[in-house]
Amino acid sequence: MTTSTTSLLQITVNGAAHATAAATLADLVVEQGFGDTKVATAVNGEFVAERLRASTRLTAADRIEILSVRQGG
Repeated sequence: MTTSTTSLLQITVNGAAHATAAATLADLVVEQGFGDTKVATAVNGEFVAERLRASTRLTAADRIEILSVRQGG
């Protein structure tokens, strides 16, 4: 019998506790439903450009901000 265990990281996304299997910031952006949306991202208070998200590894206790532009008035 082969058992696969996926370790979930405990992180904070936009101020809320979150468990994720995402390995990178790019994976997390997709997981959160922003795959095709232009967003700004930060990890632990540091801005992360879109081109760097795939190489930005997530670690336990990271604080992630994902912000999208909202229009209206």
